[in-house]
Amino acid sequence: MNMNNGRARPKLARRGEGAPETRAKLDGLTIRCCILLLALLLASCAAPDTRHQIVVSTREQKLALIDRGNVLAIYPVSTSKFGLGDWRGSRFTPLGKLEIAKKIGDNAPPGAVFKDRLRTGEVVAPDSPGRDPIVTRILWLRGMEAQNANAFTRDIYIHGTPEEQRIGTPASYGCIRMRSSDIIRLYDVVGTGAAVTIVNAPLATAVPSLVSAHSMADTNPAPFVMR
Repeated sequence: MNMNNGRARPKLARRGEGAPETRAKLDGLTIRCCILLLALLLASCAAPDTRHQIVVSTREQKLALIDRGNVLAIYPVSTSKFGLGDWRGSRFTPLGKLEIAKKIGDNAPPGAVFKDRLRTGEVVAPDSPGRDPIVTRILWLRGMEAQNANAFTRDIYIHGTPEEQRIGTPASYGCIRMRSSDIIRLYDVVGTGAAVTIVNAPLATAVPSLVSAHSMADTNPAPFVMR
């Protein structure tokens, strides 16, 4: 007597059947999770630098690096020999609030020459006669105000220069120039998004902590450097 009334007994799935499809789904889920974690990691690595601030005094031709309100270092610089402003096509140094938009030059040797933000392979020694390229490192600035809105497209940088004998006087074509050793130190500290303020006033006017007891006290952990 047929106990199934002519119907075929359902086939029981053997162990392992369907496993490839399940594994494929799990593998796909694992890949998606890894991509998400990688995206979150990259986002955290690209977080803007809110710890550091740069203040440039065109009047004194000095740059102050500030770490959480404390003056970390002061370096001599060279701003535009043509004047101040942000007109398209001009060679002026812009004033106001900006930020570091891009960093270019990781691990390049001092004096490495850049053209259109790419290394040419040439290395120029300080004060080489007749040479005035962009060298060593580039901090590309983006304006944050109407008065400096053209800074990024005008390629306004903080960068190294071989004309180190002119540092401390207005000699650039709009950018902020530094000695190679100084721009390397600055570059290694600040990150993208760090605030940059350029003023036509003494540094102490824009950085009150510069003359405060707190900034200069022995308890200040920042190594204050005057160059």
